[in-house]
Amino acid sequence: MNRHIESFLEMLAAEHGAARNTAAAYLADLEDFEAFAAAQGASLLAAPAELLHAYLAALSARGLSARTQARRLSALRQFYRFLLREQLRPDDPTQLLETPKQGRSLPKFLTEAEVEALLRAAADWAGPKGLMARAALEILYSTGMRVSELLSLPAEAFRHESAVLMLRGKGGRERLVPLSEQARTAAAAWLAARKDRSRWLFPGRSLQHPMTRRGFAFLLERLALAAGLDPARVSPHVLRHSFASHLLARGADLRSLQLLLGHADIATTQIYTHVQAERLREVVQHYHPLGEGGSGQSKTKGREAKKTAGR
Repeated sequence: MNRHIESFLEMLAAEHGAARNTAAAYLADLEDFEAFAAAQGASLLAAPAELLHAYLAALSARGLSARTQARRLSALRQFYRFLLREQLRPDDPTQLLETPKQGRSLPKFLTEAEVEALLRAAADWAGPKGLMARAALEILYSTGMRVSELLSLPAEAFRHESAVLMLRGKGGRERLVPLSEQARTAAAAWLAARKDRSRWLFPGRSLQHPMTRRGFAFLLERLALAAGLDPARVSPHVLRHSFASHLLARGADLRSLQLLLGHADIATTQIYTHVQAERLREVVQHYHPLGEGGSGQSKTKGREAKKTAGR
């Protein structure tokens, strides 16, 4: 690893509490640009602004989305600002670069009926695997936690009758989330059926480590197929979005939702208001007499009115 990148990542961990996954993403982005610079006969440390322009153009030519391009540029900006602050170079070559414009993509979520189908599929799955799947789904859907937070849960946290969980999220920020009765019951049933002594609520093949993201993704894929859903539509993040969308649809306020999701900025939470706006637009489009799905009677009257007017 480049020593300047290593110093930068150490700073992120020490000063900003960057999670391991965040550091890994920065490392991948910076090493990708380093390889591009090396192919052009330049070094990462001394890369000029023109080379960064060329890199962004190359990303676009490779078909990478505007979101991915913006993320890579953000990593480069933070890296070169770090170098400038540490007096490792005299300027910031990213200063005049424009962030690639990107459209706002709405979060994907399941309907309440589809979540119920997943839970039924887990309940129909016999044996400890089914109990584990049910517990994981109930906890995910009732709290909206991230998959990393779910898989790092200690079993000890569920050996008591506590109605809340203390989670440590991004940036080391802690938050309290309430647990539903169904989630507590499912977790208790799973713990009672277990015969191992792993400290993790959801242990992996090696009991010394929690289940991996890949292992959990495979579990969700099997459940989706059993529930008659497209596995491509089911993921831990989709369940998190479903939790937020369903709460908002039933009257929850944005500030409470922000606290439950662990968002540092409420602007991140406001994406769900766009989900509701899009849903209302579809309702109007479908049911309004002048919409695409308007009643046949209204459309017939409209056609008759046009004929009359044309006579």
